[in-house]
Amino acid sequence: MQAFLISTGIVALAEIGDKTQLLAFILAARFRKPVPIILGIFVATIVNHAFAGALGAWVTSLVTPEILRWVLGVSFIAMAGWMLVPDKFDESEAKFAKLGVFGTTVVAFFLAEMGDKTQVATVALAAQYSSFFWVVAGTTLGMMIANAPAVLLGDRIAHRMPVRVVHGVAALIFVVLGVATLLGAGARLGF
Repeated sequence: MQAFLISTGIVALAEIGDKTQLLAFILAARFRKPVPIILGIFVATIVNHAFAGALGAWVTSLVTPEILRWVLGVSFIAMAGWMLVPDKFDESEAKFAKLGVFGTTVVAFFLAEMGDKTQVATVALAAQYSSFFWVVAGTTLGMMIANAPAVLLGDRIAHRMPVRVVHGVAALIFVVLGVATLLGAGARLGF
């Protein structure tokens, strides 16, 4: 359950101001059909994060626990730095309109999420917690917590959200996770 809660919180914070959240705003403004957009985000996220979670689980089978601890600790600290870099969104990532609202959302969101902060975080979290299902469920819920309101409320919330503060909090959480991992907290706590 800890893997689920931490994955949900980290990804929900990391997604604020992320390029995929910007994509959610753009899709909502373009199509004005929130239900198929939200369903498309959900499907794309599950597929993308299931792949990322499987990759994280696979990595744990390749390296010793000691090496994994160092790789994950450094990765979490690197994610903290990455959180402080603002994302830019390329309009071409939302150009699949001939697929309909749902299809456009699935394809555009899946492609935008490839190599994104939240996907990389999912890989690291799955490796850290060795709990594929709970990590993927948590990161998917985190994405939905951040993106469903973006679709439903659009511009009304986009300019009121203190993105730098939210990213700062997320970066701090990643630093704490990284340092705790490097110090071996996960091994002592059983995850």
